[in-house]
Amino acid sequence: MELRQLEYFVAVAEERNFTRAAERVHISQSGVSAQIRQLERELGAELFDRSARTVTLTAAGRAALDHARATLAAAGAVGQAVGEVTGLIRGTLVVGMVIGCTVTPLFDALAGFHRAHPGVEISLLEDNSDRLAEAVRLGTVDVALVGTAAAPDGLESLTIISERLVVVVPDGHPLASRRRVVLRDIAAHPIVCMPPGTGLRTVFDGACAARDLRPRIALQAGAADAVVDLAARGLGVAVLSESMAAGRGDRVVVRTIDDVDAPALLALVWRSGRSPAVRELLTHCRRAFGEPGGQA
Repeated sequence: MELRQLEYFVAVAEERNFTRAAERVHISQSGVSAQIRQLERELGAELFDRSARTVTLTAAGRAALDHARATLAAAGAVGQAVGEVTGLIRGTLVVGMVIGCTVTPLFDALAGFHRAHPGVEISLLEDNSDRLAEAVRLGTVDVALVGTAAAPDGLESLTIISERLVVVVPDGHPLASRRRVVLRDIAAHPIVCMPPGTGLRTVFDGACAARDLRPRIALQAGAADAVVDLAARGLGVAVLSESMAAGRGDRVVVRTIDDVDAPALLALVWRSGRSPAVRELLTHCRRAFGEPGGQA
């Protein structure tokens, strides 16, 4: 008894027609008939009543059908299990990262994954968050670290950082002496900010639109260091997230934007139905970022 014979038997039973069953399994009708006859000889009983126009199961065929389906399902599960192991022995994993973002735990996760699965080739690419999210949707990127205002539609996500927006100005700037800074105060000055397509910019633009403010974006840069440097030289007031501006108090003054509550998020995103390699990488990411349990 062979698996292909069981496959043909199930196909004929479900289609109730040898011709349609042959089309379904992509062989000739005579080939299906011959294999079913061979199976019947091995079992010592006819499985189908062929006397009518529509093929029907005999009592023996009805008794065999559920077992045949279960056997095929079990064989498929074996193939899937082997495929998953093989996928973690060799293959590729494409990881995206938003431009200008250095997140050490992600690198730790990649290193841990590489040690555990050295046969999987890892590719790392940088781009803006919108393009990375779309690449994940299309399947050209497996996992991406993106800045976002909310979890991207159609993707699963793990939030790494959720922070409020801040303004960064040089010492002596009119905003530096204020204890409370609101968005309207900032919009009165030239702005230095991340470019469109980044999560931080999406939050900032959305907050301005909600208040009918139209700030002038004087300069844009993809790296937080560059944004701070431009602001420190008096070329505009910088808008960043809390961690992007952290540790720069010796050069600039940092103030939370008091009336913007929507956070800027940094999140890992991936498609549902993730591959074994993606599942393993997410486990390493959860551990690296300190999430309890470390399970994907």
